[in-house]
Amino acid sequence: MDKIAVLIPCYNESKTIDKVVRDFKKALPEATIYVYDNNSKDGTDKIAKNAGAIVRYEHQQGKGNVIRRMFSEIDAECYLMVDGDDTYPAEAASQMVDKILNDKADMIVGDRLSSTYFEENKRPFHNFGNSIVRWSINTLFKNDIKDIMTGYRAFSYRFVKTFPVLSKGFEIETEMSIHAVDKNMFVENVIIDYRDRPEGSESKLNTYSDGIKVLMTIMRLFRTYRPGGFFGVIASILALIAIIFFVPILITYSRTGLVPQLPTLIVCGFVMIAAIQSLFAGLVLKTIYQKNRQDFEMELYRVTSEMQLKSVTDMGKKS
Repeated sequence: MDKIAVLIPCYNESKTIDKVVRDFKKALPEATIYVYDNNSKDGTDKIAKNAGAIVRYEHQQGKGNVIRRMFSEIDAECYLMVDGDDTYPAEAASQMVDKILNDKADMIVGDRLSSTYFEENKRPFHNFGNSIVRWSINTLFKNDIKDIMTGYRAFSYRFVKTFPVLSKGFEIETEMSIHAVDKNMFVENVIIDYRDRPEGSESKLNTYSDGIKVLMTIMRLFRTYRPGGFFGVIASILALIAIIFFVPILITYSRTGLVPQLPTLIVCGFVMIAAIQSLFAGLVLKTIYQKNRQDFEMELYRVTSEMQLKSVTDMGKKS
């Protein structure tokens, strides 16, 4: 088991990966640097290997797939994940690692949005998208993570080994943030100085298509982790629609004793039934969710014990 593992997912980052690897080797000399190449065509893997990194490969395209591979293959007391585009400062690494190892945090978020991000980032729609995603998650899940989409994070062993990676692409950061909040993990923010990509280095993030995927991921996870709220909102909307169309029919009936809009009355009845079904679906799923939370806590105990056992075993081998 490594003490500190620096994880760098890469796709065509030949212009920056050498500097990134050397910067983090200097900032964290005791760390093991892993570069996971995701089908690069520009020799990123060779450059990373020459810089002193351990290079591994993930052939399924997508950042989520790369992180899934990283988390399953590597055991470490502390994981530091950073993009290979040289936009994140290595100088913040020691502070982030210290909070994992000594303060027992589960996830440290490298917060760009509270420092230089909006000035350095030359892509205005990226800025707008980050703000929308942050507002959505903080509102729906009632948390205070300052930067949802940052690629600069540190994790504990128990976070990594209990995080189910479901996303395949850039929406993985959103999934990490929501998982940490939902599972009551200890999360802290560290403000970092962001710098835009150097000239010639291109972002792999598509503002529109990946932005839509992120928003869809938020809604999917809200349905999964907050089923009472999700289906409660649907039930309320359906009930409100049924009541709005039913009131005129009721007024007409009270005045004349007739129901001239019988088809509307029938539709109102079916809509109200759908609202009741939605409400009870939310209640049932909320009960299932509570049981899953109990199972997760037991899994958390098992993983923590597993890490302690591995640490003791490694110490015995060294001695």
